[in-house]
Amino acid sequence: MLSKEIDEPSDFSPALEFRFLPNCSEIRSWNSTLAFSLYPKHSRINETGEVAVGLDVSGRYRYPPPAPAWLAQRVEDVIDPALPIVDAHHHLWDEGGHPYLLDEMLEDAGDGHRIVATVFVQAHYGYYTSGPAQLAPVGETEKVAAISDAARRLGASTEIAAGIVAHADLTLGDRVEEVLEAHAAAAGGRLRGIRHSVSRDPNFPDGIVIRPAPARLLSEQSYRAGLARIEAFGLSYDAMLYHRQIPELTALAYAMPNLRIVLDHIGCIIGVGPYAGRESEAYRMWIADMTELARCPNVVVKLGGLGMIVCGARWHEQPLPPTSVDLADSWRPYIEACLDLFGAERCMFESNFPVDKGMYSYRTGWNAFKRLTSGASTDEKEALFSRTAARVYGLNIAAVEDVAVQAHG
Repeated sequence: MLSKEIDEPSDFSPALEFRFLPNCSEIRSWNSTLAFSLYPKHSRINETGEVAVGLDVSGRYRYPPPAPAWLAQRVEDVIDPALPIVDAHHHLWDEGGHPYLLDEMLEDAGDGHRIVATVFVQAHYGYYTSGPAQLAPVGETEKVAAISDAARRLGASTEIAAGIVAHADLTLGDRVEEVLEAHAAAAGGRLRGIRHSVSRDPNFPDGIVIRPAPARLLSEQSYRAGLARIEAFGLSYDAMLYHRQIPELTALAYAMPNLRIVLDHIGCIIGVGPYAGRESEAYRMWIADMTELARCPNVVVKLGGLGMIVCGARWHEQPLPPTSVDLADSWRPYIEACLDLFGAERCMFESNFPVDKGMYSYRTGWNAFKRLTSGASTDEKEALFSRTAARVYGLNIAAVEDVAVQAHG
């Protein structure tokens, strides 16, 4: 370990009622102080003094926004354009005046690769601004389901948000069932999983980008009771954490062997602050912990997210964006280690857009993944690019591909 773990109490359970203006993603200034104090995890004060629902940024690092002109300086030919892809992890949001909603998602999905379906993962977008606080995240599910419906009406060749991974406060324990039922009703048959981030690192008491979670949530009785409800609902659990927390996830996987666990972003290896310049040390710790995690058959891994500022990515500071060769060379040790440990049937590729779009284009990112699997068999490629995601998230890929063919005429 690079430093001693810090003990902190787990002391939040947002079972509050609050009143905001209905059907509005921003709360006017007359109520802003109250709103921010009651539900700060999902609110922020914007430049006009209003409260807007969105990411709770508290750390010193920021996700760089996409720079279209910079990305356009390098445009590659698409590798293997016929290969069906399920993008297993992306977000929809409007952060900092940089929306990534239906138009932006369709533009990326239609940029040459055969993206047949996507899985949306919660990102604090469009929360309800009135009613019980624990139900606020259902507003995100409702809005994403509407975006998915809009894509269908447009005849899009990609099934946008075919699966939805929503947020619920798992510290509610058994009481989270009400939230799960509300998500299911809002999702229109798309609800596939829940994510409640436990990300924290003792070297970043204010978080790296997003506000840190309380310590040791994965072992908290209330949190595990919430996870038991997820399991009972037949949903997956998307685990968002940092690399030093992987042993905590392993303990959970052993304790709850029937819970379907999806590790986001290969465990999010921190590459900033005291970890900068110590990549070899972090890699050794990560691979040892991933080796133990791989012994748990109920865990699968998302391959991606390596363009996050948290991981030390700094391509956005270069005059030109990286090529897919640059990305593949940088990512190879991590991707190949995951494939060796978990196998193709327990791995799935993800774009993590728009977060990673600050570093490279959608086309370039998927080209890099294809370069990394150039030596894989056809069956392994099918698993990595679509089948694993379809199985884990219960997506009917055959039906989706039929729709895609019809859309293309």
